[in-house]
Amino acid sequence: MRWMFAVIMLLGAAVGSLGPAAPARAERSILAEFRFGSIDGGEMGFADWAGRPVLLANTASLCGYTWQYAQLQALFDAYGPRGLVVVAIPSNSFNQELGSDREVRDFCQLNYGLDLPITTVTPVRGPDAHPFYAWLREETGFVPRWNFNKVLIGRDGSVLGTWGSAERPTGRAITAAVEAALAEAPRS
Repeated sequence: MRWMFAVIMLLGAAVGSLGPAAPARAERSILAEFRFGSIDGGEMGFADWAGRPVLLANTASLCGYTWQYAQLQALFDAYGPRGLVVVAIPSNSFNQELGSDREVRDFCQLNYGLDLPITTVTPVRGPDAHPFYAWLREETGFVPRWNFNKVLIGRDGSVLGTWGSAERPTGRAITAAVEAALAEAPRS
C-alpha cells in the first residue's frame, strides 16, 4: 500500500512540474495560428509578433470613443521601441464603422496619422467573430461590449488584461500593465 502511495506522489509531482509550462506553449502555438488581414494588404498575426507584448483594440471610426486612436498611437510611439505592438482592429460589430477598408485606412491616416498596425474590418463578437476573439471568449470569458475594448497579450501568449471602452489607452491601468509586460524577460 505504501508503494502505491509513493507512486501516486511521484506521478503527481511529475505532472505538477509539467503543468505550468505546457499551457504557455499551447497558448503560444494557438495564438501563432491567428492571422488578420492587414488594411495595407497581406496578412499579419501573432507569429509576426512572437515574444512581444501585443495590445489589441477593436475600433470604429464613427464611435464616440474614436478619439482614442490618438492615444493608441501615443502608446505605440512611447512603448513600440521597447517592443510593444499596438494593433487597431476596425470592426462593424456595433454598426459604427465606415463602409470599406480603404475608407477606414484613409480616415485613420488623415485624422490621426496612424502608423500602427491596422487590420481589415473584422467582426469581434457573435457567430462571425474572428477566431482570436472566439478563442479569447473561450479562454477568459471576455467579449467586447462596445468599440475600443482593449486586450493585452503577454510575451508568452497569456492574456494579461482586458479593458472596456472607458479605459484610456494611455491611462495608468493600461500603461502599468504594458510596463510590467515589457519588464518580463523575452523568451529565447
